[in-house]
Amino acid sequence: MRSALAFLFLGLVATFAAEAPLKFADPKPQAYQLKARASEIDTRCKPHPEIDFVFEKGGKPADVENASVDTHVAPRGQLVVWLMGHNQVLADKVNSYGLHYIQVSYANGWFAKLNTEPANDPQHLGNIRLEATAGVDASKDIDIPAPDSMKERAFQFVKHLAKTHPQGRWEFFLTKDGKSLDWEKVVVAGSSHGSTSAARFGIYQKCARIVMFCGPRDNLDNWQALPPATPANRFFGYSHVLDGGWTEDHYERSWLLLGLNKFGPIVNAEKEKAPYDHTRRLISDAPLKGTEKEQAARGHGYVTPSKGSPKDAKGNNLQDDVWRYLFTSSVDEVGKPVAPEPGVRMDQQSKKKK
Repeated sequence: MRSALAFLFLGLVATFAAEAPLKFADPKPQAYQLKARASEIDTRCKPHPEIDFVFEKGGKPADVENASVDTHVAPRGQLVVWLMGHNQVLADKVNSYGLHYIQVSYANGWFAKLNTEPANDPQHLGNIRLEATAGVDASKDIDIPAPDSMKERAFQFVKHLAKTHPQGRWEFFLTKDGKSLDWEKVVVAGSSHGSTSAARFGIYQKCARIVMFCGPRDNLDNWQALPPATPANRFFGYSHVLDGGWTEDHYERSWLLLGLNKFGPIVNAEKEKAPYDHTRRLISDAPLKGTEKEQAARGHGYVTPSKGSPKDAKGNNLQDDVWRYLFTSSVDEVGKPVAPEPGVRMDQQSKKKK
């Protein structure tokens, strides 16, 4: 009987230890900004000049990866992997929420040369994105080995940080055997091209959350409707209504294919307050200056945290509540399902809206 009780006690201790929340023990709490070169972290990493994935440009390193964490802030135990170029404004923002941040150098330059969508292959861009992010052999149009994918690059970078920066407790994001990232502790986020790749990766790999600024696109593909490994309620999108991707129904179409209408209507963050009825689809109609073309360009960048993000008279970002909601709201609280919005052109092969 005693041995049985002892076994039960040890089991409870082990369970508690496994679920123990992340805590910092930094003797000098501070905001850290860290850098490393992908090619130095992992010697298997190779350049792919055919898709603009190189180690140097103009005599300067082009494979620098960035990480940041603020040990002043109680950690949430989640890591944001940003799929675009390094964005320190966004990094500082998510760090202030208690989130870790990394931006990795991976083979994503293919988009400039292979951004075509043949009508007879509705998985074309999705398969390229899958190969670039997950490192699986998914596309006949590109050859990206696992060491040059986002998934492996992120793992190698975090493993490097765990060794070189103990103050950040980066090892928390590794699996128990140390052979992979624990993706259910990872928020994959991006804007535009990056948000589309984040969504494609989230369909393949179960993640803590997917945050999509001004996206996803791939309007002739239908991979957005594939059964997702990441539960659909963990996908969050945010767009400006003057963005060309919005006016052409690209984002709305993707959101519907992802099934996000099951978690609430499209909510205008300029008119509603957080938590926005717990929806997964947020928009802004904030007025923008310039011609129609200039407004489309400004709208595309408006929703992503940046130095140019609009502020109030006190210097506070006008979209602070939206960004905090996108990255930290409970994924378990969802809005009421609604029918797909009428008029969204789901068949993008046709030039005329339904």
